[in-house]
Amino acid sequence: MSGKSKMNGNSNRARADTHRLSGQRLDYDGNMRCRPRHLLAGLFAASVYAAEPSPVGLWKTIDDDTHEAKALVEISAHDGALSGHIIKLFRKPQEDQNPHCVDCTGERHNQPVLGMTILWDERRHGDTWSGGEILDPDGGEIYRCNLRLIDGGAKLQVRGYIGISLLGRTQVWERAAPPSP
Repeated sequence: MSGKSKMNGNSNRARADTHRLSGQRLDYDGNMRCRPRHLLAGLFAASVYAAEPSPVGLWKTIDDDTHEAKALVEISAHDGALSGHIIKLFRKPQEDQNPHCVDCTGERHNQPVLGMTILWDERRHGDTWSGGEILDPDGGEIYRCNLRLIDGGAKLQVRGYIGISLLGRTQVWERAAPPSP
């Protein structure tokens, strides 16, 4: 082994020693590598986060009276808050296929229900999401709202109320598969 090769090997070992304090390590060729325990900790944290149920996704709303599917609502997260809009309506042939929110006020007045945002500003508080509001497009009323996942995330309990939660009603939405094109 020549003196030059020996010196480069020692130099790389010195670099490996200096990076051990930061949790990163250089192998003897000078490449950074991650320690297995750091990699496992990162994978564990990612899997726990991914396994945590969330209301984000598609939900089938159920009519209170007929108990039939009424709409598909897509809930999404933006800046820590949830919002939901109607992406599909399940209408009978004799019903208006493109209903408008005639009883809504403000910018929603007389706007198509399809595509309308009906849920907004819901923020997570433990195992519930609250602080936001929900619109009933049939009557144009806006209610305060709480969301809670039930049945392992397969259903969403949606509580709309005025004032306090005791004065309201609860619907259960079912998680839905994406609609076929």
